[in-house]
Amino acid sequence: MSDDETNRVHDLVDAVYRSESRQVLATLIRLLGDFETAEEALHDAFAVAVEQWAQDGVPAKGRAWLVSTGRFKAIDGMRRRARFDASLTELAKQLETSTSDREEWDDESVEDDRLRLIFTCCHPALSPEAQVAMTLREVCGLITEEIARAFLTKPATVAQRIVRAKAKIREARIPYEVPSEKELPDRLDAVLRVVYLVFNEGYSASSGNSLTRHDLSGEAIRLGRVLTELLIEPEAMGLLALMLLHDSRRAARTSPTGDLILLENQDRALWNRDQITEGVSLVARTLSSGQVGPYTIQAAIASAHAQAPSSATTDWAQIVALYDLLLQAHPSSVVELNRAVAVAMRDGPSAGLTLIEAILAQGDLANYHLAHAARADLCRRLGRTKEARVSYQRALSLTQQEPERRFLKRRLGELPD
Repeated sequence: MSDDETNRVHDLVDAVYRSESRQVLATLIRLLGDFETAEEALHDAFAVAVEQWAQDGVPAKGRAWLVSTGRFKAIDGMRRRARFDASLTELAKQLETSTSDREEWDDESVEDDRLRLIFTCCHPALSPEAQVAMTLREVCGLITEEIARAFLTKPATVAQRIVRAKAKIREARIPYEVPSEKELPDRLDAVLRVVYLVFNEGYSASSGNSLTRHDLSGEAIRLGRVLTELLIEPEAMGLLALMLLHDSRRAARTSPTGDLILLENQDRALWNRDQITEGVSLVARTLSSGQVGPYTIQAAIASAHAQAPSSATTDWAQIVALYDLLLQAHPSSVVELNRAVAVAMRDGPSAGLTLIEAILAQGDLANYHLAHAARADLCRRLGRTKEARVSYQRALSLTQQEPERRFLKRRLGELPD
């Protein structure tokens, strides 16, 4: 082949890898019963694809071809190693006879395999850190270094978590399956929590030079779509709506130089209307189901913001009422803080400041930079400059996010002497 043809085939295989590799891996894990074996088989299959597709063209059912090739390479590898481990001979025979139906490797069963993989990676027997690492690695395909960078962890630590999680799955014989209807509510909570944690790290990165990590928030939204396609669960729809509505503001959240822009100052013409339309529709569908959970309530709050032409015309009374409902469904100091900010917008900065100071006095948010930033802002609005300066400095000392640091420094510089 010419260099151009070689590059074309490589580009084609790369594109298929990006779009299909996670689905193929999910099926190979089911067929081969082991993460490491399946991952090796996946890479072997794509290596063969580079050579064979260049000669024979891309097969009509590329996904099934990749699964079949990966399975064959895994069984063949077991046979070669059987001279050193006799138990592999029997295992290879079992795999060959029990996974011979190529029809079950196509679209519908593969979607089921993706759901199995998500629930396996988020199994309650694994630690929350391991659940996140496994989901990003196996379901989303992020490499160890990317996961470590996203969550301020050393690559070696992430790698160790993944190795231990796979060992736990193997040794505890954690079933590779979608939970039963009885188990599903509790297990789904863990899955939704992991997806939302990934989204939040992408939507508002915990550190670094960039406010957002669109690769992570995009993966979380993709996972949310998979869940809503494969499960009829209102809270899964609520979470997808919440992520879409938050992500719709991404283009307006920073200036061209990367500086933070608060919600009230954002150019709403930059908000993604397609995401807003989809998110608002999902909120309406979920609310009409009568099964309203924390993600749906938060999505309803985001929907109220998304539909308001400006901060001044936002229905703050409705938002406060929704926060009251959220506190009943999911009590937390952060929810109390967000409600206090909404009260400040509804009733004035003095009312909000009273609530925030009571929250800070409880101690749970003593090291939460956004609590001190919120107090500083309300003090600034009330002309309590000295208190505002102290709170801005405290917030500045707690945040590791560079755009937030620049914003806080700018606010400090704007305060009168």
